[in-house]
Amino acid sequence: MLPPKIRSLLEDMRVERIRGASWMAQKGAEAYLLLADLLEGNELKNALQEMREELPKVNPTMASLYNLVRFIPVTDDPYLLKSRAEEFLKLIHEAKKEIGNIGSELIDNGDVVITHSFSSAVLEVFASAKMKGRSFRVILTESAPDFEGLALANELSALGISYEVITDAQVGLFSKEATLALVGADNVTRDGAVINKAGTYPLALACYDNSVPFYVAAESFKFHPELNSGDVELVERPYARNGHRVRNILFDVTPWKYIRGIITELGILVPPKEI
Repeated sequence: MLPPKIRSLLEDMRVERIRGASWMAQKGAEAYLLLADLLEGNELKNALQEMREELPKVNPTMASLYNLVRFIPVTDDPYLLKSRAEEFLKLIHEAKKEIGNIGSELIDNGDVVITHSFSSAVLEVFASAKMKGRSFRVILTESAPDFEGLALANELSALGISYEVITDAQVGLFSKEATLALVGADNVTRDGAVINKAGTYPLALACYDNSVPFYVAAESFKFHPELNSGDVELVERPYARNGHRVRNILFDVTPWKYIRGIITELGILVPPKEI
């Protein structure tokens, strides 16, 4: 039986609306650190076995949670558990920094980058490009119904990066102004598809039609080692407006043929042959 503090942390992850797979992986690793402080021996071993079932269920679409539970051993030793969880947290930090450095090289002075939703990896690319002295502008969708794009707008404002917010329905219009598209990912499948916030696929189509190179920023722990795109469970949340039920599937699938490359801490991969 998982301790109440762990149950509470998992529930916080389950109801989160803005932050994505990287944040989920970080909070999951922090849950393991907490477990190492709370339990030992057979109680710890049983709790870790339960975590292998419960943690991926928080959001079945996100490959980061699947890979996290595979990274953490089922052990009765809290010190081993703590060291592995700390190692994963270090990998998260280092991967994001390297993605920022690699991805920023794609941004030149005068570029207009279009993006969708909120991705900490994409934000790291923007921050790195700004630090390198690049002058560029970002077009970002508001990303309804949870408006993750507005959270990104706040971050860009704090960094002093020029941006413009558009409604999701205008990606076809504004992609014509872009020189580059960059989005995050919650899952990269074996067949090279990218699972991300719903609306990513229409943006990819618009960019393809307007010859705008479309890139994805994703740490390697977001690559699912087993599932193809048709096997991924796309989570849906209840949603209603003015008394009407509105379908709210959180993610969509962008086939690899629309993706120029996936920026990882290992370099820029061309899907699916290098995945």
